[in-house]
Amino acid sequence: MNQRNVAQPPSAVLVVGGAGFLGSHIVDRLLSDGSRVDVVDDLSSGSLANLSSARSSAPEGALRIHTLDVTIPEFGEVVRLRRPEVMYVTSLLTPTTSDADGCTKAYAVAVAVLEAAVQAQVAKVVITLPAAVLYGEVPAREMPIKEDRERRPVGLAGVTAMAIIELCELYRRNHDVEFTILALSTVYGARQRPENNVVSAFLSAQSMGVSPNIFGDGKQTRDFLFVDDAADAASRACTKGGGLVLHIGSGQQTSIKDLWALVGKGSAAQTSAKPAHHLQRFALSTSRARLHLGWSSWTSIAEGLSQVTPTS
Repeated sequence: MNQRNVAQPPSAVLVVGGAGFLGSHIVDRLLSDGSRVDVVDDLSSGSLANLSSARSSAPEGALRIHTLDVTIPEFGEVVRLRRPEVMYVTSLLTPTTSDADGCTKAYAVAVAVLEAAVQAQVAKVVITLPAAVLYGEVPAREMPIKEDRERRPVGLAGVTAMAIIELCELYRRNHDVEFTILALSTVYGARQRPENNVVSAFLSAQSMGVSPNIFGDGKQTRDFLFVDDAADAASRACTKGGGLVLHIGSGQQTSIKDLWALVGKGSAAQTSAKPAHHLQRFALSTSRARLHLGWSSWTSIAEGLSQVTPTS
C-alpha cells in the first residue's frame, strides 16, 4: 500500500467540500498541522465565508481554493498539478439525504476522487459518512453500536454509503489507493446552519427567544460530537487507520429533551404529534478509533455548546 507509515502530517492535502461546515473545520486543523491545503468546492452548499478565518491566518501559499465541480475533467487536472499526498471528501451524504439526485452525485464524487487518486498516485483518501444511515434501529441493550455489528443501511442514503465503502475497498484492492472512512455521529459546532442540525436549530431558537418544536416525545437519543473533535479524528486519519471504517462519536446518548434543557436553560419546548426521526436511539462505540487512531472525543456536550455562536 502507498500509505505513509510516519506520524508526521502530510505536506500537501486536498479537501473536497472544504467550504462546508465540517470541511472548513478540517481545513483549519490541517493548516494548523502545517500542511499545504487545497480546497475544492462547487459552493452548492458550502460558503467561502466558512473559510474566512483560514484565508486570513494561513501563511502565504498554504491555502488555495478551487471553485469547481469534482465530477468534471478539470478536477483531475487540479489533483495532478497540486499533487496532494492525502485527499479528504467531506459531507458526501447527510442522515436526511433521501433524493436520488443527491445520492447519485455523492457516488459520482467518490468515483471521481478515487480515479483522480489513481492517476495522480495519491497515497490515501479519507471519506466522512453519516453513521446513522448504516445501521438502522438498534436495541437499547446493544448501545453503543460496535463497528463489527451487521450493517443494515437505511434508505437510499444508506445504500449509497455502503456502495461508497465497497468502492473504496475495490480501489484499495485493485489500484493500491489506501483509504479510511470515518463514520460520524451527529456533529455540531460553529458555521452550521439551523436547518441542518438539531443543535444549531436549538441554539438559533434560544438566541431568538422562541421555543423549538420537538417531534415526538423528545426521548429519542443522539450521539452529539463537537466539530473540533471530529476534525482531530480527520487529522489523525491522514496516516493511520488504513483500510478501515471507524466510528467517530462521543459514545454517549443524549435525548433531544435533555439537549434542549441544556440549550434552553429551563425554558419549555413544544412537542409535536408528528413522529420523530426514524431512529429512537443512537450512540457509537469508538473503541477501534482509540486503537487505530489514538483518538477519543474530549469535549462534553455542555462545553461544546458553550463554544458555539448561533448561525442565522
